[in-house]
Amino acid sequence: MTAQIDLRNLDLTDDPETQNDVFLAAFNSGEGAIFDSLYRDDSISNLSGKPLTGKERTEAITALLATGPELKSSVKAYYATADTSLIIVNYDLVLTLEDGRKQRILGKCTDVLVRGEDGKWVMAVDRPVADQVQDL
Repeated sequence: MTAQIDLRNLDLTDDPETQNDVFLAAFNSGEGAIFDSLYRDDSISNLSGKPLTGKERTEAITALLATGPELKSSVKAYYATADTSLIIVNYDLVLTLEDGRKQRILGKCTDVLVRGEDGKWVMAVDRPVADQVQDL
């Protein structure tokens, strides 16, 4: 991570590398509320394995992060207009399964961010897709 990140005051800047750093810091904090603050209320995420929005998305993200997953990602492509951006990353996610075994998931994630009226970027769509799953 290259950016100095305040987990209580997250800012998804115009820079895709900083956006990625903020996203990683929030995810790896293990705190669902911090990570969820990056999303619009009506954002869609399939991080849980199925597309969820609203309260269901928040609950699924909070439950997942409580297990202490470790995420790494690198920006592969970035496209932006004045108020919408598309960021594509390769990710490496290590999860602890319910039985205590570890699993690594490698894949690509397509994120759509929108700029709110306050000028800040927030996540509208979070769509990770697994390419490979490995038991560790």
